[in-house]
Amino acid sequence: MPEKSSASTPATPRTRGRRSRAVWAATVLVAAAVTATALVVTGGSDSGSRPDHSRSEATAEPVPGDSAPVGPDLARREADDPLAVGPVDAPVVMIEYSDFQCPFCGRFARETKQELLRTHVEKGVLRIEWRNFPIFGEESERAARAAWAAGRQGAFWELHDRLYAEPRERNTGEFTQTELVAHAKAAGVADLTRFREDMESDQARQAVDRDRAEGYALGVTSTPAFLVNGTPILGAQPTDAFDKAIRDALTRSGSGSEAK
Repeated sequence: MPEKSSASTPATPRTRGRRSRAVWAATVLVAAAVTATALVVTGGSDSGSRPDHSRSEATAEPVPGDSAPVGPDLARREADDPLAVGPVDAPVVMIEYSDFQCPFCGRFARETKQELLRTHVEKGVLRIEWRNFPIFGEESERAARAAWAAGRQGAFWELHDRLYAEPRERNTGEFTQTELVAHAKAAGVADLTRFREDMESDQARQAVDRDRAEGYALGVTSTPAFLVNGTPILGAQPTDAFDKAIRDALTRSGSGSEAK
């Protein structure tokens, strides 16, 4: 007997839940973009090309705090996730969608993230989960796969910090395979042969595609973009904006007294 096509298969509660989460998050991100001031002039976020999809070049300020709708938890909370930092059971999870060639992502990594690590992650109240969201072409794709490959050897954040250590020109050959292997060596990746193999593997491509597809399903069109317990923050905002969003999320979770 021939199998039924997927189109005729009734949606299960789990698939309906996934769809509703994606619809909710896309609605929130679009609302944030529509209701806030565009940041193209002030340089708060960076847009890339999404194949076969039309989209606006405008980006928006965040809508953190009490005025922003809070939605379902999209965090993966995988204990062995090498692309995450902070306790798996932290009351607040910040999901970050970034591209290694995005200058505003680099600014966030060098400045704001370091402060968040000190003030929230080290205190056990925040977990940061990275999502590869390459939107600026092959060098971005390759850097994303390289970061994933470094994670296979426990060195994702070391390579992350090295790739963002300084501002770089986009698509100028700084993220060729040869350059990325050199960066991986400097970042402490032990087995470079395995690193090369992992970087070019189908598994790496699938992992990057999974993250990017998740971002597009949420309505992400520029980098960096964040969800703090479901509250969207778009662009490389001042540290105070993230701090407020995290503290608001702590309050809503009943852990507000832990944020000192």
